[in-house]
Amino acid sequence: MDFDSRLLRHFATVAEEGNLTAAAELMMVSQPALTKRMKRLEEILGVRLFVRSHTGMALSDAGRVLAGRVPALLADWDRAVLATRAEGRRAVHVLRVGLMASGANEATQRIIAAFTERRPGWRVDAHQAPWSDPTAGLAGGEVDVALVRRPFPGEDAWRVRDLFAEPRCVAMASTHPFADREVIAFDELWDEPFVAAPAETGAWRDFWLAADERDGREPRVGAVTVQPDEWLNAIASGYGIALAPESAARFYARPGVVYRQVTGVSPSRVGVAWPADAEDDPVVRDFVRCCVDIAG
Repeated sequence: MDFDSRLLRHFATVAEEGNLTAAAELMMVSQPALTKRMKRLEEILGVRLFVRSHTGMALSDAGRVLAGRVPALLADWDRAVLATRAEGRRAVHVLRVGLMASGANEATQRIIAAFTERRPGWRVDAHQAPWSDPTAGLAGGEVDVALVRRPFPGEDAWRVRDLFAEPRCVAMASTHPFADREVIAFDELWDEPFVAAPAETGAWRDFWLAADERDGREPRVGAVTVQPDEWLNAIASGYGIALAPESAARFYARPGVVYRQVTGVSPSRVGVAWPADAEDDPVVRDFVRCCVDIAG
């Protein structure tokens, strides 16, 4: 059969979690899509990999054999991919950097400038990630290193260095009854509809809904968006309010949307993240050092 690392990665996650819902959240895919992929893998191999029941997904005997071999296979593949990409970067002197939201805010361009000064002849290709991918391209291998907002799904699989924290504020339509107030307590907003990230982003969505800071109350979702323009339009249209980094008032200004200080919620943390296997990559290390020196 042809090697499909995505199918095997998804299989490994389902095998470990024993639950499609939990696995789908970690892999940032929908549950129906994950179900189809597991069935596809069974069709390719011609065996039954799982015994399904109302309590979850248990491995069959054949599934246990595959689960025992997949981690080493994927680790070897990852090392091969990273080594190949590293060699390709050296040939063209390009570092691919993912940016989540506004990256490291105003420090982003200074970080890139410091890196190119440290590495003459190199350039940075910056990729702005949609909010449906809180890893900013790391999970799909599109980037070598990323400026991220924590927490993000599966972050334990990456090396992450915190750079700084900033308060969260609330974005709302300029016609909202609270729009004329400078400071709003978060508990006054618990019953408001919120503009949220897709459900499959898991911990990322929960953090920006402050789901753990509502005294047990379930958030109300008025709209789901994945891009800043969609997010701003939903807020301006009155479909919901949203928590945002304080810097959003500078980076995402829009007529009809106002940003107000909110109390009673924890700050947002900005970090730099990279694959564990790139720990000894001197180019990645130089970029991380620039992040720490300038934004840390």
